[in-house]
Amino acid sequence: MVVGGFTNEVDTIVIGAGPGGYVAAIRAAQLGQKVVVVERDKVGGVCLNVGCIPSKALIHVGQEYAKTQKETPFGLKVDKVELDFAKAQKWKDNSVVKKLTMGVSGLLKKNKIQLVSGEAHFVNPNTVHVTPNGGLGEDYHFKNIILALGSRPIELKAFPFSDDILDSTGLLNLKEIPKELAIIGGGYVGMELAMAYASLGSHVTVLEGLDRVLNNFDADLVKPVLAEAERLNMTIITKAMASRYEKAEDGLHLFYKLNDKEEEVVADKIAVMVGRRPNTDEISIELSGLDLDERGLIPVDEQMRTKQAHIYAIGDIVKGPALAHKASYEGKVAATAIAGKKGVASDYLVIPTVAFTHPEVATVGMTKKEAEAKSIKIQVATFRFASNGRALSMDETDGFVRLISEKETKRLIGAQLVGPEASELIGEITLAIENLMTAEDITLTIHNHPSLAETIMDASEILLGQGIHQ
Repeated sequence: MVVGGFTNEVDTIVIGAGPGGYVAAIRAAQLGQKVVVVERDKVGGVCLNVGCIPSKALIHVGQEYAKTQKETPFGLKVDKVELDFAKAQKWKDNSVVKKLTMGVSGLLKKNKIQLVSGEAHFVNPNTVHVTPNGGLGEDYHFKNIILALGSRPIELKAFPFSDDILDSTGLLNLKEIPKELAIIGGGYVGMELAMAYASLGSHVTVLEGLDRVLNNFDADLVKPVLAEAERLNMTIITKAMASRYEKAEDGLHLFYKLNDKEEEVVADKIAVMVGRRPNTDEISIELSGLDLDERGLIPVDEQMRTKQAHIYAIGDIVKGPALAHKASYEGKVAATAIAGKKGVASDYLVIPTVAFTHPEVATVGMTKKEAEAKSIKIQVATFRFASNGRALSMDETDGFVRLISEKETKRLIGAQLVGPEASELIGEITLAIENLMTAEDITLTIHNHPSLAETIMDASEILLGQGIHQ
């Protein structure tokens, strides 16, 4: 690296070391490029540090603790269980998050990628200035750049983030379990953490402006989740619009409007989870020659290339769901395109989406409603976990697997799951849809017994009119 006022020259610079950025950097290095990664915070981005990974760790703690709070149908009863929440948080931070982020740092080093700590801003379409904490910074002139800027929680004007009003990061890092917790927003992140804290012993109130929580999933997928929420003594209020709060001696008074009437709930902490906004406003994007759409996203082509042919954008700052696995995929596409490989494109058919609630919810491809809206003649098959031997042996029988295929060809085009290990099972169906497989392809594949994956085979057999266990 050249210092002393000179500009650094690099082949490819990646802004952001989250699941999109670090994957893009490694693939670019594998393809022979000299790569610099700029990260203003921590390697691993939101996902590894304050998002996907720590939230799943806390969800796991909550579920394991909840198991000890009731007698099982198979006779296991545990008395006097105590949860050391400080130790749980330490495990989450050190044994899970730190181990993974250190692993990513090691991968960058292994691939001879230079990691620069600081905040990047465009100077012109071919140069960024990187300012480290407390430093003057340096310019980096690049042949190509991949923007993996990520996103941040949306902050409501009436609920500015503080020690009392938390975003997802603050909620993940509480030192004590609140007796009363209010969450504004019943999307998948809000419901995941709501159920985690309810499992840990909090009384959780969820306020959702729409007519139901987990609105991006089919209503029948959400029913088993709502049943579990009721067992956890959660309060879910829909069509409720949070308006303001007041701090008093007895806690935080959260006011909301319901049926044109103002109501209130008192909580120890309030968490706001109403979505995320792209970080495209924090890099002087106007100096790059790029335009943003109405949502603050950067338009790209199938190779993640912007209108500036040497500038690529991936992840939460481009169109599509803000999912870590989508960002990683797009990072590999961009890096491969920069290397000049022909035929590379972001041409996936489907992206799986999962809510790590209890039970888990997962969906991929078309829903019945979406297929019918496109006038596609379909067949639908549903197989319930209550008829699966492995689910019964786990005492996890709530939910079902639903497969959707084209009526004539039996090619799989969609699936919805709710139940045990849905987050794992969705992978097989995603692979099948992506590779244009049919229900017959699934049924002719021997699935080990007993296993939850047999539900996919059973549902496929029903599509073919060959259902055995229905």
